[in-house]
Amino acid sequence: MSTKLTFERNISIKNKRASFEYALLDHWTAGMVLTGTEIKSIRMGKVDLSDAFCFYDGTELFVKDLFISPYEKGGNWLNHEGKRTRKLLLNRQELKKLSLKLKDVGLTIIPTRLFINDRGVAKLDIALAKGKKLHDKRESLKEKDQLREVSRNFR
Repeated sequence: MSTKLTFERNISIKNKRASFEYALLDHWTAGMVLTGTEIKSIRMGKVDLSDAFCFYDGTELFVKDLFISPYEKGGNWLNHEGKRTRKLLLNRQELKKLSLKLKDVGLTIIPTRLFINDRGVAKLDIALAKGKKLHDKRESLKEKDQLREVSRNFR
């Protein structure tokens, strides 16, 4: 009896909480330094972006609290840690531009989407974001409800 693992072709995992909690200002696409079992778990779609955030350590950008579930068939010593800190790959100009914009008070960098591109490489969309106030969140909920009502009326 063999159990065959199925990998999905189009992986696009979104951080839905990010657009509700933050106003997204600028977007970038970054590569990530991953191990073999991490990419297998990503291809199975076992990723949680909701608590993840990015930070600078010197001149390098890292993502923290991005949960990639340990691979089922990875064994004990070959498997990866679920919430380890992972390095993001951007070119030097993008890192400088991002660090200069980050110096404004109240701005942070959050991951918005994890996907696998046409070449089979995992990429992370990150955004420069500013936290929303409670009344801004209420307004975004009202807009969402209005759009839902409009779409129902046109069906």
